[in-house]
Amino acid sequence: MLYIRTLASPDAIASRSVTLPFESRSKSRLHTHLDDGTEVALVLPRGAVLRNGDKLAAEDGSIVAVVAAHQTLSTVASGDLWLLTRAAYHLGNRHVPLQIEPGKLRFEHDHVLDDLVRSLGLEVTVESAAFEPEQGSYAGGHRHRVEVDHHGHAHDHTHMDEES
Repeated sequence: MLYIRTLASPDAIASRSVTLPFESRSKSRLHTHLDDGTEVALVLPRGAVLRNGDKLAAEDGSIVAVVAAHQTLSTVASGDLWLLTRAAYHLGNRHVPLQIEPGKLRFEHDHVLDDLVRSLGLEVTVESAAFEPEQGSYAGGHRHRVEVDHHGHAHDHTHMDEES
């Protein structure tokens, strides 16, 4: 089994890829397969969330690109920003991960949440797309390499962006 414990530089050239839905990209410990079928174990720092396009350095020296898998999403689009803001508030109040784009909200499909949004006067479209929700208020800064030793301890080379 191939182990991956390190984030690679965004400039690294990937020779392999792993396609994962958001739920799997949110796990710091994951047993899965690369797109070429290679069995792999991700052993990343707790709380790590992989984003589409992130690069990982495997123990064999190869670079693995992270690809956000298409999954079933509910999409709400409207030119009425007040209605979209209300929907974002109510979904956020339920701790629903949200992908926020101009004039559009996306969340993992759930008929109960769809009904909630419809009750606010918005239409919901169910579609298959890559899901990249907001990182949240605790995801500030930008990342550098993060290494995890064989005991699962992170050696984080991350620093927070300074505010002007």
